[in-house]
Amino acid sequence: MPELMERNSETRAIVTGGAQGIGLAIATRLVQEGCKAVALVGRSAGKGARAVADLEKLGAEAIFVSADVSNPDDCERAVAAALDRFGGVNALVNAAASSARGSLLETTPELFDHLFNTNVRGPLLLMQGLVKHLLAEKKPGAIVNVLSMSAHCGQDFLTAYSSSKGALAVLTRNVAHAYRRNRIRCNAVLPGWMDTPGEAVVQAKWHGAAPDWLAKAEAAQPMGQLVKPHQLASLVAYMISPEAGVMTGSLVDYDQNVAGALD
Repeated sequence: MPELMERNSETRAIVTGGAQGIGLAIATRLVQEGCKAVALVGRSAGKGARAVADLEKLGAEAIFVSADVSNPDDCERAVAAALDRFGGVNALVNAAASSARGSLLETTPELFDHLFNTNVRGPLLLMQGLVKHLLAEKKPGAIVNVLSMSAHCGQDFLTAYSSSKGALAVLTRNVAHAYRRNRIRCNAVLPGWMDTPGEAVVQAKWHGAAPDWLAKAEAAQPMGQLVKPHQLASLVAYMISPEAGVMTGSLVDYDQNVAGALD
């Protein structure tokens, strides 16, 4: 059994949303576990440059690809850039997403398309690019899609968002089933309410939250906290690593509230 800090020593990864928050936490954890090559995909060149510098300090070869995963050309370019730089890639984490709000009556065709293009089509195209490469090389690989507990139902102001995450859940299992005999694993994590820089922006923009929103939110949670990126990152790094064995097609809830339970 590999040592914890070496279990991803053979991993060469693409991480979307990798310049901040969940994506950067996952990329950092992979590097801490031995990953020597990681391509971060995101929209902010400034944040991307800082993230690359941080990962390089940890000993990894890192690149940032400026891309919007809702754009098919950008998805293709991101995979191509990683393959060109590293020669080969065997892991993908789809962490980039939009959580734009909208109830059933508020969801416009434009909002629906934005959420599904970002949260479903983008991951599909990125998985397509990785799987094509792995099949051509006849090599195994691992994919982890970051979903949300909202995939189970979601709040009434997250109609299209919840639907997109539900679609990605089915897509995860479909890909897992299709390529299991090629030893390409595909799993997903479904985190609950998270403490991320992006969530702070969402709370202020959509809910008019006060500066102390986090303290109040955490005080009301069963375990006294929101999910932290570094906690989720540990699970994702395990799922990417060979240590996860034959695990594929799994949708893992990562929350302190149990789906379907009633207080």
